[in-house]
Amino acid sequence: MLDSTNPSLTRLDIDAVKRYLLTLQDQICQALESVEPECRFREDAWDRPNGGSGRTRVIADGQVIEKGGVNFSHVMGDNLPPSATADRPELAGGSFEAMGVSLVIHPKNPMAPTSHANVRLFVVHKEGMEPVWWFGGGFDLTPYYGFDEDCVDWHQAAFDAVEPFGEGYYQRFKHWCDEYFYLKHRGEPRGIGGLFYDDFNEGSFEHSFAMMRAVGDAYKKAYMPILERRKDLPFTEQQRDFQLHRRGRYVEFNLVFDRGTHFGLQSGAGRTESILMSLPPEVRWTYDYQVEPDSEEAKLTSYYLTAKDWLNA
Repeated sequence: MLDSTNPSLTRLDIDAVKRYLLTLQDQICQALESVEPECRFREDAWDRPNGGSGRTRVIADGQVIEKGGVNFSHVMGDNLPPSATADRPELAGGSFEAMGVSLVIHPKNPMAPTSHANVRLFVVHKEGMEPVWWFGGGFDLTPYYGFDEDCVDWHQAAFDAVEPFGEGYYQRFKHWCDEYFYLKHRGEPRGIGGLFYDDFNEGSFEHSFAMMRAVGDAYKKAYMPILERRKDLPFTEQQRDFQLHRRGRYVEFNLVFDRGTHFGLQSGAGRTESILMSLPPEVRWTYDYQVEPDSEEAKLTSYYLTAKDWLNA
């Protein structure tokens, strides 16, 4: 829960978060480039006249990564958009400052899962109130063809990242992730989950910031071994077709439900091209698309996308 009585932030606090986020972006990009023989991230550094700046980094058409983006943004504005005040109407009309790293990686091989991660700090200033701050973030995995080993390793990394900061944090944030990344109109999760938390300022600023760092650092440790295991596995055109159809679910979630996408587009403070970099380069929708019963494709939704307790399966 947010607490507007938390101590005011100093400029040093915010600058420390920004330095960490820029370093995190560099480290993740270096790790992802290590699996590509030649392909490298393209960087667009941008500034907005109304305040804010960022570094958009996109990699595309690689042998391993079909499209990926690892973005840093630091934006501010005079009025919070509706997506940010839906649960806290008393903050409406306040000015805001937000910074974070957000990434999505879409591998070419259908055996390799898509991954997403985000860590962020949000600060609201409103006359008559102490500054209100909170952290948010997490990471989640979206496989097309599931492997139990990958699911267990992913969730173990999630557990190891947050449990030292509070007993029960993993189960709490796992459940939040399962609920958040859920396509209500499809009646199915987007993937096998991981961690998701928002509006977090439990304990001191330093405690909350330390947990955000642990989550950010855990993404690379969790995803790179899975990508290495799956990137060179053989696949068929039929499996590629299934991947493109399942990517459609990813697009639907990001455009219809994703809170970060809505905030970026509604606030006017972000950069549209950067906000939509999460969308895959190729996707397919076929009317009344069906998979064969009892197939590996059917197993994705019947077994893997079921909000399992992977650490006690």
